[in-house]
Amino acid sequence: MTTTTARRLSRRTVPALPEPRGPLSAAVMGLLRGERDVDVPSPAASEPYGDDLQLALYVLYELHYQGFDGVPDEREWDSGLLAVRGALEDRFLGALRADVPVGAGDSAWAALDELQVEPVDGTGSVSHFLRDEGTVAQLREYAALRSLYHLKEADPHAWVIPRLYGRAKAAMVAVEFDEFGGGRADEIHAQLFADLMTDLGLETAYGHYLDAAPAEMLATVNLMSLFGLHRALRAALVGHFASVEVTSSPGSRRLAEALRRVGAGAAAVRFYAEHVEADAVHEQVVRHDVIGGLLEEEPALEADVVFGIRATGHLEDRLADRLLAAWRDGRSALRSPERAGTAA
Repeated sequence: MTTTTARRLSRRTVPALPEPRGPLSAAVMGLLRGERDVDVPSPAASEPYGDDLQLALYVLYELHYQGFDGVPDEREWDSGLLAVRGALEDRFLGALRADVPVGAGDSAWAALDELQVEPVDGTGSVSHFLRDEGTVAQLREYAALRSLYHLKEADPHAWVIPRLYGRAKAAMVAVEFDEFGGGRADEIHAQLFADLMTDLGLETAYGHYLDAAPAEMLATVNLMSLFGLHRALRAALVGHFASVEVTSSPGSRRLAEALRRVGAGAAAVRFYAEHVEADAVHEQVVRHDVIGGLLEEEPALEADVVFGIRATGHLEDRLADRLLAAWRDGRSALRSPERAGTAA
């Protein structure tokens, strides 16, 4: 068995349910384990961006991805679990709409242009910090956390394809085709990220670092699932995708430089180097054809595109604040570095 094949098989392992972080997530775990008479607390009393609610939501969303060991596949569409998920989503989405209001006349094009304006000194930017002063341990932590998305990179965005038309659909499929390796399994971006993790001495099994991830990381992944699973939020998902593509190229360049500076291997550098060129092209396709095509067909959805862009920035800023505060204080940014198996 080759090393690459071994990595793929380990990533196919269905993860175990994580440890609860409060009454909401404990109740959800109980339901998934088949326990009876589980009392699910009202999400109204929970912090919408907090560990308990975000973990409960993350676990329920994962039923639509790889699932969990010991949880039957049929639970994906269990009506009781869907009702719980809906209540959690209402709390999360309500907080997002309150924190990132969108005016009736707000322009999607202006929102995209704002993404390209970066602070001159890199203040608040994780990629600037890691490029200029990040340690190997901090880069490993960053990769461990980002694995919650990158090991399923592009999957949440694929849900929007059947909800688009014409030019927007064709362009979205073209970009996703690249994300999924252009038909080559070894080039799937999720596999390239697994190769990066191997270079950094990290475990590549899907979902391995869930217990180590703080709420701020869970929220960024939950946002994609929230937008992707609701047709009514299809334009917000397009806004999210555009935000990722517009900011990816410069950020990836800095992260590739950070990995070269600390002497990381070629596979680690390659993941981000690949995104520098690819996402610069994707940005233009998404801007002109995906968003342009969507708003040509459904101009009333422009406010939702703006909401998707701004909600993405809001949650990414919260994550950056969490990471940078810990690293600048000489602490691990992980909840449980000893369990995660990565250096603090």
